[in-house]
Amino acid sequence: MSASSGAVRHGHGEVIGHDHGETDGNEQRIGATLTLDAIRIAYPGSQGLHTVVNDLSLRLQGGEIGCLLGPSGCGKTTVLRAIAGFEPVRAGRIALGDVLLSSGDMHLAPERRRVGMMFQEYALFPHLNAAQNVGFGLRRASRAQREAQVADMLALVGLEAAGEKHPHELSGGQQQRIALARALAPAPSLLLLDEPFSNLDAGTRERLTIDVRKILKRSGQTALLVTHNEAEARVMADRIFVMHNGRLKAR
Repeated sequence: MSASSGAVRHGHGEVIGHDHGETDGNEQRIGATLTLDAIRIAYPGSQGLHTVVNDLSLRLQGGEIGCLLGPSGCGKTTVLRAIAGFEPVRAGRIALGDVLLSSGDMHLAPERRRVGMMFQEYALFPHLNAAQNVGFGLRRASRAQREAQVADMLALVGLEAAGEKHPHELSGGQQQRIALARALAPAPSLLLLDEPFSNLDAGTRERLTIDVRKILKRSGQTALLVTHNEAEARVMADRIFVMHNGRLKAR
């Protein structure tokens, strides 16, 4: 079923799919398909294992933007951390394309996953200018390759003229665009966004949500967003997965 056909049921929970009607029909599909199959995440406690995410399944096709929507404490950031490799899964499996990332008895190191992350804290290096921040993860590339990729990323986020500026010279929205460019520069197979707009004022947040969606669709990037803001989720995502108490919410 296509995203334009309205709400659909997927896996164990509610998925809202919709068509944003952009852009020019020439989007590249470069991202990998993300699959979570009945994952369980639990931590040791005084009374045994405490389960925080249980039997959660979802699938994002390459180039789709998904959103885990739910209140604080529902487990959505824990799922993001498990995909990134910062939390092990006790059961189930996480795969990116045909690469198994995690299962009950296997865990691929975070640096081998080709997963990028963008946080609510911009985490830009204050002593580096915007171009240097964007190129930070490209240290293995040649100088010419790095400069070309940085220029492409700055153009992608609409900040070609800001490369020489330092973070304190940029607005909050511009800093978040630079953080996005830095996350996209190494060409990850998947981008994870953890409440990336929550530190911005309402007007900037609304504009940047629209802009970031356009940037991600233009690049063909598979992405998974975490937020508690339903309006933000509906603007940003192709598919919305509603979480409650560590599970996807049944319709």
